Amino acid sequence: MKQQLTLGIRLRDDATFDNYFAGQNEQVVYNLKLQDEPYVFLFGENGTGKSHLLQAACHQTGKNGFPVVYLPLAEEGLMPAMLDGMESMSLIALDDIHNVIGDEHWEQALFNLYNRAREKGVNILVSSAESLTSLNIKLADLKSRLSWGPIYKLTALTDSEKQLALQERAKNRGLDLTDDVVTYLLKRSARDMTSLFALFEKLDRASMVEKRKLTIPFIKSYL
Repeated sequence: MKQQLTLGIRLRDDATFDNYFAGQNEQVVYNLKLQDEPYVFLFGENGTGKSHLLQAACHQTGKNGFPVVYLPLAEEGLMPAMLDGMESMSLIALDDIHNVIGDEHWEQALFNLYNRAREKGVNILVSSAESLTSLNIKLADLKSRLSWGPIYKLTALTDSEKQLALQERAKNRGLDLTDDVVTYLLKRSARDMTSLFALFEKLDRASMVEKRKLTIPFIKSYL
């Protein structure tokens, strides 16, 4: 896979469409997998898996040797000039675009990138924590570019879906997470999936080090 990455940024190996628990977002995921729309705007609250899906799209495009670029705009130290030349990619994935909206230099650079990408026939996939109508975009022409294609909203998982997602992640690791263990985790941690998966990763590593199962007593001692 040819990737253009910045500041040591790497695609997560597990950020694939198959490894995304869709819940009520099955149609959105299906549409993203098709990749038949050149411009897509994806939004949803934190923890709904926007970054996962953008990286999954990059994996899918890149597995056939097509060049991709994934740029998480929440990272510090990024500059608008980094968008220069991205139209040489087959897929441009810009994550958390809300972090740069309002900055006139970034908005102009994004506007110019869309124009160059259209000339080259390059796909752009953008994510935001806010809807397009909620973003305080200063450059009106940029807002029109961001709405060139379909706009998809991700819906947060219900508690029962979060339980299934955690148990599926554990099953893929050869682990068994019982219902009472998951209920315990949901009551004692942040409830978004990003935080829950991060906690699970830490618990998994700790259980391997101590060679103990993921039980409530073990989790109590860890927390």
